[in-house]
Amino acid sequence: MSYELLRLTWWALLGILLIGFAALDGFDLGAMILLPFVARSDIERRVVINTIGPVWEGNQVWFILGGGAIFAAWPMLYAASFSGFYLAMILLLGALILRPVGIKFRSKVDDPNWRRSWDWLLFVSGLVPSLIFGVAIGNLFEGVRFSFDADLRMHSTITLLSLLNPFALVVGLASLAMIALHGACWLNLKATGAVRARVYGIIPAAAIAFAVLFAIAGFWVAQLNGAHLSVPMAHDAPSNPLMKTVALIRGAWLMNFRGEPILWAAPVLAFAGALFAILLRSRPGYAFIGSALVPLGAIGTAGLSLFPFLLPSSSDPNASLTVWDASSSKLTLAIMLGAVAIFLPIVLAYTAWVYRVFKGPVKPENIVSESKSFY
Repeated sequence: MSYELLRLTWWALLGILLIGFAALDGFDLGAMILLPFVARSDIERRVVINTIGPVWEGNQVWFILGGGAIFAAWPMLYAASFSGFYLAMILLLGALILRPVGIKFRSKVDDPNWRRSWDWLLFVSGLVPSLIFGVAIGNLFEGVRFSFDADLRMHSTITLLSLLNPFALVVGLASLAMIALHGACWLNLKATGAVRARVYGIIPAAAIAFAVLFAIAGFWVAQLNGAHLSVPMAHDAPSNPLMKTVALIRGAWLMNFRGEPILWAAPVLAFAGALFAILLRSRPGYAFIGSALVPLGAIGTAGLSLFPFLLPSSSDPNASLTVWDASSSKLTLAIMLGAVAIFLPIVLAYTAWVYRVFKGPVKPENIVSESKSFY
């Protein structure tokens, strides 16, 4: 396989891993966001927690795989993003840590105040990652402040406040609405009784909020100065981000869509998924599939808009990282692709088996009759 094709394959794999994380761990985050609002008694809140109890650990694997893929296939992207977004990463990881701790310790003490406190911490564990992931994607379109010297040492002036710009916050809110929608469709599928009745009414609100925010972000992107390779790059040359010339052009992020109209299928899929979630919510399985199409379309739209850029720089556009100049060596990409071919089917098979074993709704009477077996 050529170096160019290996780079394209790993770009696609990175997108698949991010979509897998959003589609699978996304409903875990969404369920926790909705926890304090759709469950009003202790039993109802235990129902919500137990809908994700058997599967959240397996879903989290996709986040680890995504980070590992960036580390192995895109080391410059790993170094620039993980150091530049350091404080945001600390907030993200701190929030993600709250989820297993909250799930394990919430029911250890039979005290309403203790459990209420953990319920709100579980809410934070869903809210913060959903927002931060969206803000991070928004900043890719704005460009982040980093550069390289002649020895390829990175210099960054990124701060947490600089990441919280208006456009990125709009994308963050769109991400939050998307995850809340997915969580609501999951609870519509797995919960029963009053919890399901409440999320049934939340689905249209979350879907509409996502569609509006996604549309606003799309119109906004058209007005931004996007990165454009003014001189074509060699797709099989050794990685060196300083061997190119990048121009900032208004509306450049839509050039790929203008050149290949078929790419508009990605944003259409995101809107269609939100619509299906509303129209099919009386058939929970189909509504959940619809809500899963939303991250597929939304993340696909972002990736296709940015291509071939991975991490654009606003302070030195020529230092922007692309698919063609930020990857590992050809040998490394080939070895890692072989590992993916072996282990990804195992992860998929295990995931399918877990969902098959734990299929079916979580009912309040199960919590009462088998209290020691549930969280």
